[in-house]
Amino acid sequence: MTALLKVEGLTIGFGNAAPVVDDVSFSVDPGETLALVGESGSGKTLSCRAALRILPAVAQVRGGAVMLDGPDGPCDLMGLTERQMCYVRGNRVSMIFQEPMRSLSPLHRIGNQVIEVLRLHGTAKGQGARKRVLETFERVGFKDPERIYGSYPFELSGGMRQRAMIAMAIVGKPDLLIADEPTTALDVTTQAQVLGLIKEIQHETGMAMILVTHDLGVVANMADSVTVMNRGRVMEAGPAPLVLGSPQHGYTKELFAAAPMIPESSEQKAKDDGRDYILEMRNVSKTYTLKGKAPWHPKEHVYAVRGIEFGVERGKTLAVVGESGSGKTTCAHMALGAEWADPGAEILFKPEKGAEAVNLQELGSADRLAFQRKAQMVFQDPYSTLNPRMRVKDALCEPMEIHGLGTHGERIERATEMLRWVGLSENMLTRYPHAFSGGQRQRLSIARALMLGPMFLVCDEPTSALDVSVQEQVLQLLEEIRDRLNLSYMFISHDLAVVARIADEVAVMREGLVIEQGPPEALFYSPQHPYTKALLAAQPEPDINRPIDLQTVSQGAGKPTTWPEAFRFDDVTIPPLLETSPGHKVRCHV
Repeated sequence: MTALLKVEGLTIGFGNAAPVVDDVSFSVDPGETLALVGESGSGKTLSCRAALRILPAVAQVRGGAVMLDGPDGPCDLMGLTERQMCYVRGNRVSMIFQEPMRSLSPLHRIGNQVIEVLRLHGTAKGQGARKRVLETFERVGFKDPERIYGSYPFELSGGMRQRAMIAMAIVGKPDLLIADEPTTALDVTTQAQVLGLIKEIQHETGMAMILVTHDLGVVANMADSVTVMNRGRVMEAGPAPLVLGSPQHGYTKELFAAAPMIPESSEQKAKDDGRDYILEMRNVSKTYTLKGKAPWHPKEHVYAVRGIEFGVERGKTLAVVGESGSGKTTCAHMALGAEWADPGAEILFKPEKGAEAVNLQELGSADRLAFQRKAQMVFQDPYSTLNPRMRVKDALCEPMEIHGLGTHGERIERATEMLRWVGLSENMLTRYPHAFSGGQRQRLSIARALMLGPMFLVCDEPTSALDVSVQEQVLQLLEEIRDRLNLSYMFISHDLAVVARIADEVAVMREGLVIEQGPPEALFYSPQHPYTKALLAAQPEPDINRPIDLQTVSQGAGKPTTWPEAFRFDDVTIPPLLETSPGHKVRCHV
């Protein structure tokens, strides 16, 4: 069989420096999935961008060919005119980018941006194009396609923006889909459904896919062949069963050793009956009022969070788990005082054990600034967090300048120390954010959050953009500084393997409600709620013989009105959160 895309001897460099991609070769057949695996900065994304001729202006293709098979035989994409490449991009070869906020226009509605693909290539027009876009939105997991069609990117969560990017890439039904970390920002249930969707589309259309990822669980579920890259070179390549089942290269073995997994057996953690909460949320709800689609349409109320009751113990980690749009990040923003909760809510912060609790809802501007020095946040999207016009040293020192801490030299010294803590070098202080890979930018965000020496840290998907080996280092770092400084974490994640490692308490959220809560050993080894069971079934494992159980996922990840009667709820009837065993709560009817 003739390869659909064949990359031969690709070499890419910047300026006079040594090549960052050196003599890389790989190929993908029609209908096949090739996984490009490696750490951030290994050259995976650059190799794929070279195929579409969308490299940065300063990048130089120093050698190699990219052959795309077509009706008239293979052609070298490097020799096509820009006009010819416009036909290839989006029509024959489409790409899902890693950072959706950077790729989507903030000035245009999501529907208009997705439908543009069909209009540019003449695939569909008018109401037919709109219908096709809405069908694609529904297939990638949007519960209200019409609302998403008319929304702007800033109105969606990180995972929802990523789903919009996936819809934009597949709506044109391309021959080849290049997916650069397509499920990085997605919760595990949506990830499982999207992976199943991509497989389904491949079977229907014969579409090939190049999957750029660091998630070995995703590779095991999707890939037919695997190419492992490190520092711009191919380390190992071959059929997925051989590479995953019996890796030969030392680097591949290290990747597998660093991959997080839910432990096979439960490890009971010591419990302390007298709980000391550094932050406690009581009766916390958040309602957003949206304008109607037209001036004469009524306003729409979105209940993002409903009746939250949980706390973060001092020196421990509360993990909040759930799908995009479940209210996790909204809870985090309210916990930091960045958003106001609905009237009647209490968000109590106790800086020291035995001190009087302060209600964040009642703080003035001066007291709020003092509180923000003690509580910081690591955001999900590092690209939108860091100012692209500020050097790293300025971005890191800015929090200390705002709070008037230290001299210039002391700030630089602190910034240098924080870079070392997150595994970066001092010579990176003078660089701009665009000079770093996605994983490196996330580490910079973590360093910036630690600059003020906070006692409470909200981590919103802090490891979602990191490859497995760096993720392992960051998790170790977070554990070390938590134990050393007695920090308390609210840890938001969709990766249950990460949660199983770092969490002391887990709260599972769905549609603004906590539907199950308890210690990890209770939720992971004795789950009661169908949605919690779906989360566990959707967790990909780096084992080709243990695929994702899509049936269990679809049962628990469906609408709450389709759940078993004991757990079913709607906007009118919501069951209470009941304690079924010591410390283990489940939202169910008695």
